Amino acid sequence: MARFVRWYGSGPLHLLVLIASFAITGYALVRLFAVRPLEVAIWFVGAAILHDLILLPLYSLADLSAQAVLRHRAPRMPQPPWINYLRVPTFLAGVLLLVWFPLIFDLSIPYPGAARLPEGVYLGRWLAITAVLFAASALAFALKLRRVHRATRATKERPAPGHDAAP
Repeated sequence: MARFVRWYGSGPLHLLVLIASFAITGYALVRLFAVRPLEVAIWFVGAAILHDLILLPLYSLADLSAQAVLRHRAPRMPQPPWINYLRVPTFLAGVLLLVWFPLIFDLSIPYPGAARLPEGVYLGRWLAITAVLFAASALAFALKLRRVHRATRATKERPAPGHDAAP
């Protein structure tokens, strides 16, 4: 098993899940290409161009800007890496916006029978979900920061090995 992990880099369950996800993706692509091959090909090429030429530079610049703005002097106490606590809710809010933008920005053709909601509620709900995502991330970061500070304080208060606390 150790030889496999050294060769592959992870356990066999990871490899099995990866193979299963590729199989499901391949099946979905075969089914989609059978129905509308030209539209699927255009969508894939458009998505690759949109991501690689527009979105990747934009979110890389945003990430570098966030790190530059929020960078500060070396702290006296150890700090956990904070950037992922900003990246994750931003990514999730962005994916929700990307998937639901016609409804969020009221650009869709109304179909009240399918959603049974008025068109004006989606923007407020997306903003509320985004706020909850950032609040949960801030809470997780605060808990992590508290744990790190407690561990640091506990190691500082503990006497060094070989030294008695009382003579």
